[in-house]
Amino acid sequence: MSFRFKQFFVEDSRCAMKVGTDGVLLGRYASVSQESCVRVLDIGTGSGLVALMIAQRAPKAQIDAIDIDEAAAVQAQQNFQASPWSERLHAYAARLQEWKPEKKYDLIVSNPPYFNNSLKNPDKGRQIARHTDSLNYEDLLEHSVRLLGEEGQLTLILPAEKEQEMRTLAASYGLYMKRAVHVFSKTGKPAKRVIICFVRNTGKLESRNPEISTLILEDEKGHRSVAYQELMNDFYL
Repeated sequence: MSFRFKQFFVEDSRCAMKVGTDGVLLGRYASVSQESCVRVLDIGTGSGLVALMIAQRAPKAQIDAIDIDEAAAVQAQQNFQASPWSERLHAYAARLQEWKPEKKYDLIVSNPPYFNNSLKNPDKGRQIARHTDSLNYEDLLEHSVRLLGEEGQLTLILPAEKEQEMRTLAASYGLYMKRAVHVFSKTGKPAKRVIICFVRNTGKLESRNPEISTLILEDEKGHRSVAYQELMNDFYL
């Protein structure tokens, strides 16, 4: 299918994981600065949606996008070439564990696999994209720390119930939760997702409380909430 946004479009017919709410939330909430966000890595890029959103938000960013699925990487590159920022976006078929760039990154983003010990999807591509067999949380954190610059940030979107597990693991790799957004489908329901920004746990951060906020996606009638519409105003038609 093809999805048109205000400044770009995304074709995801060859990608195991399709364009969805998780991706647009990550692309919108990832911490970017027009001045300091120069080098970005998108892990498990799929169609390239998140990388494209960051390219729109950070005009100076040079973005590497990697995916273990070669078909997805090819389609992401095609989406990049069709965008206004083709010179700043590069997709590669690669495993994070084997990725060795010349320079560190200012920002790393990922919508990582999150199913563990659950029924496997018969579609091999979706199985790789959704299950932690291909990239577990320990590997994600270990190699993100390896690739992050000293002032770099790691932003992830996860199932809400995985928040404490990820925070505990991140601490063991010297990462501190600077910000978190708890995402609810509707008022009165449990949080569905959490978007977490991690930074290196330097001494000056240890005594600070992380910034916590919430987002409700739908109003009582099942329509996009005003907050969600405003958040995506630069992207949705």
